[in-house]
Amino acid sequence: MKYGFDNEKYLRIQSEHIMERISKFGNKLYLELGGKLFDDHHASRVLPGFQPDSKLRMLSKLSDQAEIVIVISALDIEKNKVRNDLGITYDMDVLRLREEFQNRGFMVSSVVITHYNGQSSADAFRARLERMGIMAYYHYTIEGYPANVDLIASDDGFGRNDYVKTTRPLVIVTAPGPGSGKMAVCLSQLYNENKRGIEAGYAKFETFPVWSLPLKHPVNIAYEAATADLNDVNMIDPFHLETYGKTAINYNRDIEIFPVLDALFEGIYGKNPYKSPTDMGVNMVGFCISDDAVCCEASKMEIVRRYFTALNAFAKGESTEAEVNKISLLFKQANIDLSYRRPIKAARDRAASSGKPCSAIELEDGTIITAETSDLLGPSAALILNAVKHLAGIDHAVKLIPQSLIEPIQHTKTHYLKSRNPRLHTDEVLVALSVLSEHDENCRRALEKLPELRGCQVHSTVMLSDVDHKIFQKLGVGLTCDPAHKIRKKK
Repeated sequence: MKYGFDNEKYLRIQSEHIMERISKFGNKLYLELGGKLFDDHHASRVLPGFQPDSKLRMLSKLSDQAEIVIVISALDIEKNKVRNDLGITYDMDVLRLREEFQNRGFMVSSVVITHYNGQSSADAFRARLERMGIMAYYHYTIEGYPANVDLIASDDGFGRNDYVKTTRPLVIVTAPGPGSGKMAVCLSQLYNENKRGIEAGYAKFETFPVWSLPLKHPVNIAYEAATADLNDVNMIDPFHLETYGKTAINYNRDIEIFPVLDALFEGIYGKNPYKSPTDMGVNMVGFCISDDAVCCEASKMEIVRRYFTALNAFAKGESTEAEVNKISLLFKQANIDLSYRRPIKAARDRAASSGKPCSAIELEDGTIITAETSDLLGPSAALILNAVKHLAGIDHAVKLIPQSLIEPIQHTKTHYLKSRNPRLHTDEVLVALSVLSEHDENCRRALEKLPELRGCQVHSTVMLSDVDHKIFQKLGVGLTCDPAHKIRKKK
């Protein structure tokens, strides 16, 4: 895997800037955490070398001073929104995040349900949290948000929200995903803390878009692709340009909300310590890119990957055509098309010639390996075997897993577990390979090559199962699938 990001430098200078920001405020700082605190797989894909838990490792040094508030939108609860990278709903992810944070020594003080407007699903989730002993609060939909500043910064706006009780100097406000209302929670708390005579400050810790990179840099375009469902748009920060005469990149929601923040700070402190939305942030990512070409290539791959993710979601009725169309328009900005991702053509060509579902992988040295479905293996399972055999220098004709071992597994799947698909998935193939590796040198050599798949790119001509998706994710492989279902044979 080629690296383009200096993670150790990032940990060092990012933590320095956060500490500096905390020191500028008195007894209370609300730190809005954009993106994922851990499991930040998007950042690790577009910035090869970025570790998914970098933010957590950095903030863990402040765990004794910090508490975490998790935010979830009632709208996301109502529509059962799913985290694509983990395959779980946002409400389930709130519980997962809480457990993960607590296991790592953080205090999780409460959950805030935003955009609340009497949704019964939100009421049920709050009741569930309270049965678990978790404090839960409602923040309501405010008419005219974010433009109606007078209403927002009033007792009928933020003043109507539940006051979130906190006890520590640093309050980290995070969420399962974007669009949850983290900033509004922070601003509401500033308003309500001020009513109670408590001085509090605010800062924003968000990785994307990267303010110090050009507007049309592939890393920033990939962020737009990742948030196509929210219709986020990267923009030049007009407030920053007017104040400093320098170009900085932000996105529409932060720019739109800045007048609200400006009015709130004037009401609390008499003046706003921030001159622009960019000033609010503490983001040093752009200064830690060690190889821009590697990050550009990875980001372009991510744009294509997001396009296929949206296509698959649309095919399953879980997304809209508008999301697909928006990402397709980003192709022009990034100066790419589907041919940029070489495994797509390779997989489709083999499928056209064989008439079967196929897959292809591009290895680090540019070699393309393909595979097709068979009576024994699915295309993704066959692809992994073909790829590790190639990397281990094992002849393609060698059968690592004999048919005599596969058939009993298929019998168990279909007769005892009532599976309709007898073919082995990727996880089943890897387990079988592991068992055989104890006595078979070729299997052992093949298994040892699995780490070399990290950073490689795969395409499948059919949508794969959740199991296969998760295996490729754990292997660090970028996966795209055509929005086609496997055709099941009639018995």
